Amino acid sequence: MRTLVTGGAGFIGSFVCDRLLKDGHSVTAYDDLSLGRVRNIEQNLSNPKFRFVEGDILAPRMDEVFATGEFECVFHMAANSDIARSHESPSIDLDRTFMTTFRVLEAMRKNGVKQIVFASTSAIYGETTGRINESYGPLIPISHYGAGKLASEAFITSFAENYSIQSWITRFPNVVGPRSTHGAVYDFVQKLRKTPGSLHVLGNGQQIKPYLNVEDLVQGIMLVWTKASEKVNIFNIGADTRTRVADIARIVIEEGPAPAEIVYAGGDRGWIGDVPEFEYDTSSIRQLGWSPSMTSDEAIRVAAAAAWSEQV
Repeated sequence: MRTLVTGGAGFIGSFVCDRLLKDGHSVTAYDDLSLGRVRNIEQNLSNPKFRFVEGDILAPRMDEVFATGEFECVFHMAANSDIARSHESPSIDLDRTFMTTFRVLEAMRKNGVKQIVFASTSAIYGETTGRINESYGPLIPISHYGAGKLASEAFITSFAENYSIQSWITRFPNVVGPRSTHGAVYDFVQKLRKTPGSLHVLGNGQQIKPYLNVEDLVQGIMLVWTKASEKVNIFNIGADTRTRVADIARIVIEEGPAPAEIVYAGGDRGWIGDVPEFEYDTSSIRQLGWSPSMTSDEAIRVAAAAAWSEQV
């Protein structure tokens, strides 16, 4: 199948490209390299089934790529992923999380592309109690990122109905692993590189969430895409186990070169818009035959080791 991966040089998008190529599909990766890195996809550049295009989704070049690509499916992975940054500048998520989705949908409509796999998020649910399943509501996101993803989901479902576009909406928790450019594990490693011996942690360390290895995530995405057959398919993909921020800090230090003191800023969350605690119900995707290969703590440890070994 001829596929387009937006954000294809990014953390998750590059792993999606790897997997699609492994499964025999043709892949065009489209990325403006604001967060993505060419080194994430350099292993694919010599593959005749792979093409990389540098460009902004909101720029005219996107229309040219669609017009010539003859795509059958779009994996829309591109978005702003810095929740804290958008607190200071809300237009970031309007433009880079919602409008990028709308532009992709419009290009699909104009060019007759009938499948979209969308990277959504647990942030659409807001602050919750109990285990969250896909029918949880009302959905009250507390970050601009979550709001942009929820608005994107709404337009995907309306385009599905109006233009016969089949969609797979996959709601991720916190994803960790090699090639990451943000998140607690990555941030802690960078802080320790700058100030060895002392790790400053936002919040009180008691925030607790499921963390999922990126390759487990991609395995789940592919299973959903190939096995779920409704017009609109919505799945939580995540671990049933969770990790506290205090344990992330401990694991990052254990995987690093030297001991360090942990200093907490205090408060129940890291920043405005941060959901300090949630837990997923993943029974729907487990019924398709998927389960993660790692616990949340194991995924954190693998990610920490990778972050310490990667070039800055």
